[in-house]
Amino acid sequence: MSHAFPLAASVEDALKLDVRAARTRAEAENLAEGHAIAGLVTDWLTLEPQALADLLAANFVTARGHLQRYEDEAGHPVVAITWWKLAPVQKASKAKPAKPKAEPAADPAPTEDHTDDLYFRSGRTKTRSKKAADPNQMNLFDPPDKN
Repeated sequence: MSHAFPLAASVEDALKLDVRAARTRAEAENLAEGHAIAGLVTDWLTLEPQALADLLAANFVTARGHLQRYEDEAGHPVVAITWWKLAPVQKASKAKPAKPKAEPAADPAPTEDHTDDLYFRSGRTKTRSKKAADPNQMNLFDPPDKN
């Protein structure tokens, strides 16, 4: 089953069979001529069993996946209808033109960077003093003395 959702301004329009459908928001925006997409909306309708059967049978032919059947606490059928809600495009009002922003002044002379002074004031590693070798320790790595 494909999950294409109808584009409509109202839930009643979304239930019509000849309405356009889109899977993604980008596809919906391309199909919505002269309208903006308000969002993907889910509405819930409680229907009589016969009306529900007729609705599902009519929409089963298109197999868009935008109708889902549920039941309420009393066992009455409820249908979830998911559809792309269309909103009229807001025309730009004739407001006063925005004042042009003043161009930023030239950058002031760069200040001296003291980062090194803050973080590297002293050495990062401490120097180790070389320990004197134990006189009783045999040195295996020096070449042997030639006598």
